[in-house]
Amino acid sequence: MRKILLLSDTHGYMDDVICRYAEQADEIWHAGDIGSIKVVDTLTNIKPLKAVYGNIDGTVVRTVCPESQHFICENKKVWITHIGGYPPNYTPGLKKMLQEIKPDIFICGHSHILKVIFDNKLNLLHINPGAAGQHGFHNVRTMVRFAIDGSDIKNMDVIELGKRGVI
Repeated sequence: MRKILLLSDTHGYMDDVICRYAEQADEIWHAGDIGSIKVVDTLTNIKPLKAVYGNIDGTVVRTVCPESQHFICENKKVWITHIGGYPPNYTPGLKKMLQEIKPDIFICGHSHILKVIFDNKLNLLHINPGAAGQHGFHNVRTMVRFAIDGSDIKNMDVIELGKRGVI
């Protein structure tokens, strides 16, 4: 069983609360708009990190984080990218790729809108953890944590980190 902390859209912001949740996970997954190599370094020093770059990320972050990641966690095929849309309104061209790759879990960020939706047509779980950072139009900062145990996704929790702009 692997305990996952999933976050996105930190936009260079990290705090002790995010770090405490990261310490409780086995792996940290970041769905882009990291904002600073310091965020990558901080998270990597806590637990293994799988991260992708987002549209605001510069050259330094893009040299260490790919545009998308495909991997197996336990018995689940995972795809993480930053801009992906959501069922059934995926980013143009993405639906065909989803049909080819056939992930069990499809993760993206970008919208700052937390969504967990099962796509019955593509037989996948779509997760957008919202935004953990202070920058953006979201009102409440969020992350998601869950466990993957073999072929089961368990114990999914939405973590609210408080209102944006309140430190």
